[in-house]
Amino acid sequence: MFGLFNRLSLSRDMGIDLGTANTLIYVSGKGIVLQEPSAIALDLSDKSSIAVGEEARKMLGRTPTKPVNISVIRPLRDGVIADFDAAEMMLKHFMQKVHEGRVVSPRVVIGIPSGVTGVERRALMDAASQAGAREVYLIDEPLAAAIGAGLPVAEPIGSMIVDVGGGTTEIAVLSLYGTVLSESVRIAGDELNEAIMQYMRKIYNLVIGERTAEEIKLRIGSAYPSRDDEDNMMEVRGLHLLSGLPRSVTIKEPEIRESMSEPLSVIVEALKRTLERTPPELAADIVDRGIMLAGGGAKLKGLDTLISHETGIVTHVAAEPMHCVVLGTGLALEKFKQMERVFSDRSRRG
Repeated sequence: MFGLFNRLSLSRDMGIDLGTANTLIYVSGKGIVLQEPSAIALDLSDKSSIAVGEEARKMLGRTPTKPVNISVIRPLRDGVIADFDAAEMMLKHFMQKVHEGRVVSPRVVIGIPSGVTGVERRALMDAASQAGAREVYLIDEPLAAAIGAGLPVAEPIGSMIVDVGGGTTEIAVLSLYGTVLSESVRIAGDELNEAIMQYMRKIYNLVIGERTAEEIKLRIGSAYPSRDDEDNMMEVRGLHLLSGLPRSVTIKEPEIRESMSEPLSVIVEALKRTLERTPPELAADIVDRGIMLAGGGAKLKGLDTLISHETGIVTHVAAEPMHCVVLGTGLALEKFKQMERVFSDRSRRG
């Protein structure tokens, strides 16, 4: 009976990838149980929650002002909390959803960008505590992503991870469960979407929203030329600036690649800077083993080829790039005693 109680208690513990674009939750003994957009719809009259996650994302750009003034908020920007109250409500909703409304006080491990400040770390820990966590532990996202991608971070071998998320790109060289050096740039999926929106406005005088830009990126976006890219095209609808009326245009893959070239070059330059600072022995390991790409941005067509071309080092895409960070937090949770030193901050209630 005591063993059963222990297993039930363990099942409540969570690993969380609280991302700018998506939130994923791993529960001990169960695996990944939740993957939803990091969004919440609020009634502005009383700040109450109307919808969270996917239901809130569907409302983006479609909210009314009368009789109820509804606003869809993304509580995180650039990997950190931009709206504390909204983040707390969203996190509490997700935690309760995972546990089917039961009141529990789980131990929580959260992945965070390596470049966040102490104030930003404390805000995240406070939000998790207010949402109901008994203990909160933070782990740097690059390390969590490397663990989740199956890199040999426990060994004295140099591993390089590039985690392209929604708000930040995390680049790190790892060895012996630690970060040898890292760089965090606040250029990632959101900035790629913004670049597409600006391109459509500048070239076609067409105003499009975030959801449309994201769809363009996923359908015909690419980071490196391919043989058939001229054949890949898409019809895009938006609001024409000059006429003020809805209009549709047809765009091709090379255009979208060109529109994203500037933010992609920032990511590549940050990667090169990190390689230049890498100790020789670890650099040799990276040349032998290659660079690992993780995060939702890793799914951008040709990004691995672009990095290989620019660095001369073979680049791999993780098997499940979007799941790497949350799997890493979950594995750290499952092997808590063995991996306790990977946590960068911790707090507990009481």
